[in-house]
Amino acid sequence: MSVAQWGLAAQLATYGPRESVVGAAIGLDAQELQWIAQHPTVIVASAQYPLYLFKDEHGHWSGLNNDVLNRISAMTGLKFLHEETFSTDQLLERLENGAADMSTTLAMSEERKEFLDFSHAFGGAGWVFVGRAGAPAVQSMQQLSKRVLVLPARHALEAAIRRDYPAIELHSVKTYAEARALVESGEAYATIENETGAQLYPSGQLKVGDTVEGKWEADHLAVRKGQPQLLSILNKALEAFPPAELRAIRLKWLDGIVPVQTPSTWQRIAEWGCWGVFVASVFALLSLLWNRRLAMLIQQRRDAEKDLNDQLSFQHALIDAMPDPMFVRDLEGRLIMCNKSYEEGLSTRFDQIQGRRLIELDVLPKETAEQLHAEFMAQLGTRKTRFSERQLMFKDGVRDIYQWTVPFYSADGQLRGLLGGWTDLAKRTRQA
Repeated sequence: MSVAQWGLAAQLATYGPRESVVGAAIGLDAQELQWIAQHPTVIVASAQYPLYLFKDEHGHWSGLNNDVLNRISAMTGLKFLHEETFSTDQLLERLENGAADMSTTLAMSEERKEFLDFSHAFGGAGWVFVGRAGAPAVQSMQQLSKRVLVLPARHALEAAIRRDYPAIELHSVKTYAEARALVESGEAYATIENETGAQLYPSGQLKVGDTVEGKWEADHLAVRKGQPQLLSILNKALEAFPPAELRAIRLKWLDGIVPVQTPSTWQRIAEWGCWGVFVASVFALLSLLWNRRLAMLIQQRRDAEKDLNDQLSFQHALIDAMPDPMFVRDLEGRLIMCNKSYEEGLSTRFDQIQGRRLIELDVLPKETAEQLHAEFMAQLGTRKTRFSERQLMFKDGVRDIYQWTVPFYSADGQLRGLLGGWTDLAKRTRQA
């Protein structure tokens, strides 16, 4: 069964959205076919959500939901065009004002059903609490009474929490990244994330707690109201979706994400007993087996190093693809890493500024460099995150920016430096 599942997943990995299944009979009526002819392209408001929907190292959209849309495209002839958004609030605004037709990553809620229709479900996951590593694991909403719970603005659970748990001090931020940062710094007690997404991030200062009782996030396609034909087309495509193919798509992206359960005591005893019998039976071949084991460990180490290099290459490509400047500095304020936008924003190159502090460079006015360096050092002392709109003097004049800096930690919980960046508000306004 495992071999068969792997084979189907491998086929999906190379699946093209425009294969011979175009025009497959899914029972579309004349009005729906006419709607497709008049609206061949559907605008999808898309926010990056790891594994479900994200941009790869080449800037192409990928993930579970993208594979589902590609399959629906092949079945119906519709073309889905992604338009990136950077927060849940911004994504919902695009749908409310008619700038987008649908989205693939929105959970259903009463507030959203006022202006959105939701397709049939095609999967789902639970909500889980995410708290600080040193604190007790969060197990229920009652445990958050008189504590700060931080969520992205207009979160699917926000209205229900405010109504049913008024004792919880609920704070809103723009993104999940900001929410996790506030929990890491201790400014918030917990946040709530999709179970799959919560398992993707290294533990560090965070710990995944229990699932939120009675809450389930089903996977839907959310369609702006006023488009009944599009909703009907999507529902018919999902109904005609081969179940084995849908399972294979989910296996391709989500297999291995859910944490493995710890074996029971009896399972451990049985395992040790089997190993004892095995060792006794092959004692005469111990030397040969040991040599083979060493060879396997060496190969595993080489494979792990290759995987790590691939991950690092992907991370560098992902950071360079970010449109806003980003940087990483150590505990002394020396530059460890930056992206292409940072180099362009300061008219310099990484090899000229690597390992140096702002006050040692001539990329900013002297007063600005001294001010920012002092802020970085103070923030490393307080270990608090910082998100602010401000004006700063650059070489080319004063800019209005949205600046953010977040302390980051090693796997053992030691403070390692600052991750930060900024958004040029005037540029963002022009682009909008």
